[in-house]
Amino acid sequence: MMPEPEDLRQDALERLDERLEAFKTRHERKPYRWDDTSSAGYRLVAELIGGVLAGLGFGWLSDRFLGTSPWGLIIGVLLGAGVSVFAVVRTAGQMSDAAKKGVVAPSVADDDDEDEPGPSGRF
Repeated sequence: MMPEPEDLRQDALERLDERLEAFKTRHERKPYRWDDTSSAGYRLVAELIGGVLAGLGFGWLSDRFLGTSPWGLIIGVLLGAGVSVFAVVRTAGQMSDAAKKGVVAPSVADDDDEDEPGPSGRF
C-alpha cells in the first residue's frame, strides 16, 4: 500500500524544516562583543590613540576660535594623552579582574612538538 500524498508532503516539509534550521545555526552571525579577548589589544590601542587625537582636535579648535595658538594645541595633546593613559590603565585593570575570575582566552597548544623530527626524519 502506498503512503498518502498528504503524508508525503508532511514528511517533506518536516525534512525541509530540519534542513532550514541546520542551515540557520551554521550561518548565524554572532554579535560582536568588546570584551572579546581576541580584540583586547586593539581596544587598548584604540583608546590610547583616540584620546590623543581627541585632545589634538579640541586643542586645535581652541586655538582656532580663541586665538590661543599654540598653547591650546599643546595643552589639548597633553590632556588627551593623560586621559587616554588613564583609560588604558582602567581597561587593563578590568581585563585583569576578568582574567582572575576565570574569563580568559583559550590556551594555545604547546610548541614542544616542533622540536621532534617529522616522519621524514627532518625537523
